[in-house]
Amino acid sequence: MNFNRVSFRVRYAETDQMGVVYHGNYAQYLEMGRVEWLRGFGISYKSMEENGIMLPVISLGINFKKPALYDDLITVETLLKKPPLVKIEFDYKIYNGKDEILVEANTVLAFIDKKTNRPVKCPDYVLEKIKM
Repeated sequence: MNFNRVSFRVRYAETDQMGVVYHGNYAQYLEMGRVEWLRGFGISYKSMEENGIMLPVISLGINFKKPALYDDLITVETLLKKPPLVKIEFDYKIYNGKDEILVEANTVLAFIDKKTNRPVKCPDYVLEKIKM
């Protein structure tokens, strides 16, 4: 399985005065999708960091189709685009409760050695768990 879905309700604090989700919050929604995608394979960001690997976002692209509103039930679908090497790339779709696409997005993250702050190959234990 190279994709995952996570659903949650839009909180009031995530919206502007019109009840529309503030655009900057979508990056956090994508992160929730990635974290849950990894967790589905028994991998956590925390354990990766404890093993000396950081995963900073190096590219983020978001295409807004429709607004998400306060109290909407939204679903973030996260898809691994290709097997990771030094980078890992995800595509996303965010849907509302009517199954309408609100957002299409893409992120690229780099595997970074925590001590040297240099790029490294995707850890073997990650590759083993996510075999595509």
